[in-house]
Amino acid sequence: MTNPSSVFILSASSDIGQNLMERYLESGATVIGTYRKPGSLDRFEDHPRAHLLALDLNDPKVIDKTVNFMTSEGLEWDLFIAANATMEPIGLFTEIDGQQWQESIISNSLVPCRVVQALYPFAQNDELSSVCFMAGGGTNNPFRSYSAYCLSKIMLIKMCELLDDEIPTLKAFILGPGYVRTKIHDETLRAGDSAGANRQKTLDFLETEGTSMDDIFDCIQWCFDQDREVIGGRNVSVIHDPWRNGGKELASALTKDTNLYKLRRFDAI
Repeated sequence: MTNPSSVFILSASSDIGQNLMERYLESGATVIGTYRKPGSLDRFEDHPRAHLLALDLNDPKVIDKTVNFMTSEGLEWDLFIAANATMEPIGLFTEIDGQQWQESIISNSLVPCRVVQALYPFAQNDELSSVCFMAGGGTNNPFRSYSAYCLSKIMLIKMCELLDDEIPTLKAFILGPGYVRTKIHDETLRAGDSAGANRQKTLDFLETEGTSMDDIFDCIQWCFDQDREVIGGRNVSVIHDPWRNGGKELASALTKDTNLYKLRRFDAI
């Protein structure tokens, strides 16, 4: 399996981001990781291949700060991973704060896309670099009380297809990790009754192990290792799709059907 040599992780201070950063550093890669809260990536501060960038995704200067950091440090990348997410505001659309709703969509989806755009000139591999977004709940059905989060993930799913169509030197894909034991679920618990039935569903989930970080890492690696014709523009489920053990049947199916694992409406009549 091919390993990336330089990985940019947006929100490396998230639970998923930190675990991915640790694994890629262990694999020998250089990792550029962003964080918002001081001290959240202290354990990587002295690592010779870790480059840490303080970045608030709500800051209007987020793009300028990213470009300036990459330029000043002389950095490149061949795998970009967006590990940022918030599910807030949580509640019925007509009852939540509209400004917070808008800001959530911007930070969840527009900012990662803008960062990819800004980072494109720093792509290490002129022939093919990879972009990995994270999908989430509600992309295949209504997700009551989580409209900002759900819309953000739908946008990223479609953006993968747009990048795949427009830029032949990018291999863009998106993973649905399923339920993962991270701090993001604290948002649902804080929301209380506003979260509706998902509050109890979350409490029940927290009694389980959830998706392992190993599976998330291994699935990203599988996608990174595939040809662009196989994985470009696709939405892959870590939990449900048969990518394990080489995933040869899945790769063959994706190659044969260019519409598979994409946003599509098919006539039933």
